[in-house]
Amino acid sequence: MSANPQWDISRALRVARLFHLVCGVRDACVTPFLTLYLRQLGLAAPWVGILMGTKHLIAAFWAPFCAFLARSHQKRRVLMTASLLGSAGASLFMVLVPPLDRDPGHRRCNGSHSLTAEGPPPGVALTVTVTLASEPASNSPAGVLSLPGAKSSGVAGTRGFGEGPGESGQEPFSYPPGSSVGSTQGTRNRSGVLLHPDTPGVTGSTREGAFRVVSPPLPLSAGGTALASPANQSAAEGDGRALGLSLEGLQWTFILSLGSVVLWELLTSPLEQVADDSLYEYLDFVDATDRYRSLWVWRLLGTSVGVCGIAALVGPLDCFLATSGPRGVVHFYGYSLVSALALLVSIAFPVPVCRRQEPSYRTVKALSLVVGDPHLTVLALTIFLTGGATSAVQNFLFWQMKDHGSSELTMGFSVALGLLGEITLHPFKAPLLRKLSRVGTLGLGLGCLAGQLLYYSFLWSWWSVLPAQILSALSHGALWWAVSTSIEHLATPGTERPLSAVFRGHVCGSGASLGSFVGGFVVMRFSLPVLYQACCILLLLWLALFLSIQPRLPQERKINYSKLLAVEASDTSDSEQGTERDWLVKAMREEHSDWRG
Repeated sequence: MSANPQWDISRALRVARLFHLVCGVRDACVTPFLTLYLRQLGLAAPWVGILMGTKHLIAAFWAPFCAFLARSHQKRRVLMTASLLGSAGASLFMVLVPPLDRDPGHRRCNGSHSLTAEGPPPGVALTVTVTLASEPASNSPAGVLSLPGAKSSGVAGTRGFGEGPGESGQEPFSYPPGSSVGSTQGTRNRSGVLLHPDTPGVTGSTREGAFRVVSPPLPLSAGGTALASPANQSAAEGDGRALGLSLEGLQWTFILSLGSVVLWELLTSPLEQVADDSLYEYLDFVDATDRYRSLWVWRLLGTSVGVCGIAALVGPLDCFLATSGPRGVVHFYGYSLVSALALLVSIAFPVPVCRRQEPSYRTVKALSLVVGDPHLTVLALTIFLTGGATSAVQNFLFWQMKDHGSSELTMGFSVALGLLGEITLHPFKAPLLRKLSRVGTLGLGLGCLAGQLLYYSFLWSWWSVLPAQILSALSHGALWWAVSTSIEHLATPGTERPLSAVFRGHVCGSGASLGSFVGGFVVMRFSLPVLYQACCILLLLWLALFLSIQPRLPQERKINYSKLLAVEASDTSDSEQGTERDWLVKAMREEHSDWRG
């Protein structure tokens, strides 16, 4: 079998490493920065949460279904090619989504071809003075700053992330910088403070993205223009039309963003699972599945390189590619280009021509094991909560860093720091599991994740996020090491990979989806630090419950290998066709039936 060119293992592993590396770069071009781009389109936190929750939900259930169809009809290579081509095209639809603020006047390119904001320096507020329509312009104070796109009929006030729950009037939509809502005609000179939402270093408030319309009150007594005056009526009608157009634009922005994200995820989500299943079966034919376990490192390396590389290119290239609309379109162009490169690599990706007949109900059997085994049930609840808490970090951490003046390069470096820490810690996986046991390692991962969330709620500068990212090696790496080892010990014969896919796909994806849906509304209603603190408390409570119920769970059943040897000694005369061909499989099935009984 090894002499057959189809089973060139060394070549297959080289291509697989390159494919994982390129796919890591591809995913890093957009995925970490997607919520930041949606924010720059003008969408508030609840709608970003809905978009990301939908994305996670599709990935959790659509990808396994497509992988099943591809395996059943032997169309894996066709599906991989269609996924790479389709996702490259679908990602460009996001570039066509119109932002709420279509006037890019608040951005400019300097001589070095990098984007800079035409706003005040960090921490400085814009003072806006609204004057009477009947007063001449010369009566206005000198040095008044005018907002790009703002009209003289009114000013849109913003509410930052720092407002408390006691304030009312919250609108679930965000208005772009410089939009004008509400009439102030007929009022006296009135000065207000408007914080520029894209200005770095805004320290007075950490929650931005959910805006409230502020309309200064009209005078109801003598000394001011009557409410029913023709001037106020015409102004109110004009502002009403402007508000209606703004809401209509927001609805279209959200609907088009939702359609683009759904189409994109439908096309891109099956790729990873189909490729992994193909490579695993290819290696399984020649009993080389042990070499499959080290391929994840290449994907993390690709992600680390890609997230820093695309962030470094955004500033210079946006000047040439983004003449209007929000910055960030370079992410999608880069994603499409790397997808084309991945398509070329996929031509040589190992896909087995023949396949072993396997039961089609593997996922159903894995789900039944999760429900029937208390250890797996508790483990599934842990991963579900972990997925929900992790989505809070993935969706809104870059928002918080942006509010503190962070550049996208710093954001990319923070992601790479966590991934490289996970790779560095991996050689200590076996000693860590041996010292702490699976339960202890899982508890350590949960505790580190809770500590990260608590730390994120008190960020004070753009660089303060970097120390906490080192803990990702434990909060993500060590936690999943414990989960994988537990699955190996608890899975019955033939269910280890389906069970692992259920945990990483269905369970974790469903938790991330629910966390995204809820997290966006928590950010709007309270604040981003409150979301982090709530997730931290939830994880700590579950950690205490998880550790307390472990001694009360039934003892794990293990395979009795001495029994297997005894079966081998007593079964030497068995040579009939149609009986069990493998003594190990027979003994393990007997053990499984005894355990289920």
